[in-house]
Amino acid sequence: MAGLIVTEITDADIGAVVDLWTRCGLIRPWNDPVADIAFARSVDNTAILIGRLDGAVAASVMVGHDGHRGTVYYVSVDPARQRSGTGRAIMTAAEDWLKARGIWKLNLMVRADNTAVVDFYRTIGYDTEERVTMAKWIDPARKPAS
Repeated sequence: MAGLIVTEITDADIGAVVDLWTRCGLIRPWNDPVADIAFARSVDNTAILIGRLDGAVAASVMVGHDGHRGTVYYVSVDPARQRSGTGRAIMTAAEDWLKARGIWKLNLMVRADNTAVVDFYRTIGYDTEERVTMAKWIDPARKPAS
């Protein structure tokens, strides 16, 4: 999208990014967004990219890799800017960040009932792959109540 200026997050951006994630419904009780941002910023294989329009934070993505494949989290676009190309632009920035590090594939997870987001990813070239995603809470204290 023309005009989207993408940079890595700074200390001054944290409040605006947490607000964006909140407005986009991405915050979960078991994930402290400020702690997630701090952790992502503490390692070399992860970045939080933000996209600004007219000086305001309009989009963000947490992107990282394990040395083999990339992953994105907290992909967000200001609700007033959705369906404008901003989501495509922030995902392109994440893909470019991975390519610059020699990563050739990006995996992402979407909740099965979030069909609008699944449809968005399909429009920008993502395919569904048949996999079983498994998880184990290695810190039981952080596991959400069922």
